[in-house]
Amino acid sequence: MTQGEEQLYDKREVDTDHVKCAGCGANMEFDPASQKLVCRHCGRTEELEKQFGAPELDYLKGLDACEQWDGETVVFRCENCGAKVLLDRAQTAKLCPFCGTAHVVEAGEQAGIKPTALLPFAFDKDTAVQRCKAWAKKGWLAPRKFRKRMSPDSVNGVYTPCFTFDSNTFSHYEGRIGKRHTRVVGSGKNRRTETYIVWRNISGTFSNRFDDVLVTAGRMMSQKNMEALQPYDTNRGCLFEEEYMLGFMAYRYETGLSELWKDARDIIDQRLRGMILGQYVYDCVGYLNVSTSHENVTYKYVMLPVWVGNYTYGKKLYNFYVNGTTGKVAGKRPVSPWKVLGLVFAGLALAAGLFLLWYFNVL
Repeated sequence: MTQGEEQLYDKREVDTDHVKCAGCGANMEFDPASQKLVCRHCGRTEELEKQFGAPELDYLKGLDACEQWDGETVVFRCENCGAKVLLDRAQTAKLCPFCGTAHVVEAGEQAGIKPTALLPFAFDKDTAVQRCKAWAKKGWLAPRKFRKRMSPDSVNGVYTPCFTFDSNTFSHYEGRIGKRHTRVVGSGKNRRTETYIVWRNISGTFSNRFDDVLVTAGRMMSQKNMEALQPYDTNRGCLFEEEYMLGFMAYRYETGLSELWKDARDIIDQRLRGMILGQYVYDCVGYLNVSTSHENVTYKYVMLPVWVGNYTYGKKLYNFYVNGTTGKVAGKRPVSPWKVLGLVFAGLALAAGLFLLWYFNVL
């Protein structure tokens, strides 16, 4: 980066952590298979002692520490080759593009809330690719060529910033639910069966403790995709240590804590509605009004492992995501128009058959 280029950025230089092999001086990286730091050059390993029991932090106190970095760019100087490397304002871990040294921005150099917990990657890139290929084969509406020969264009291990929230809830509710019934009316040729609904009013209170409601906090992963990858056992997350990020990409949160809590409340509200209605036997809901108060709200800032990849099919780019602990895959597969057309014709044929069966039974 030239001096003129540096002046284009509102930049902040930061210190980074990197680990050199004690045997040969090469770069060490975290190896998911052994859960150790490994030197890819000489094979030397270094143990990492996991510490569990990440603390739950008070939400109101967290509001004071929360910051965003809308106009800030981060630069670090690679101590291995001397290059100045530009980071995206949300990045906290990256390989130096000139020498390949794995760097992680030190926690003390990060503004705002510091990560409290982390779930390490449990398997490597090759395993993630195999999981993706197995996922492709299960897409029975996908083209045959894709199911047999799907091959990712790129796959990267990314630590994704997420927040989990705990809350004690107390709710008042009132609503109207209905149960469908049938009865025979008329006589002779006008005899028929009709369906009617018996409505009833409901009201009451409901209490519940919510634990680790997960909300994504960065632009790299949508809430929809993260929910498709769950479960993540966030209660088993170890205390945050930079060494787990060596060799991977990582991003910090980009959404304010108050907005994240609002997203968590929306998730809680939807779950509460399901829990409240689950107490009753019903077929339809006229309305349900729920008013909820929250107490003892706490949070954790957790870095979750995701293998992020993409592939090209029919000149169109598709993304996929692999849970870095369970191997669960989420993403969009291409769809064969011929298979969809065949499914439509099969549905029409079935409907026609049922109609003919009904028609001749009536006659």
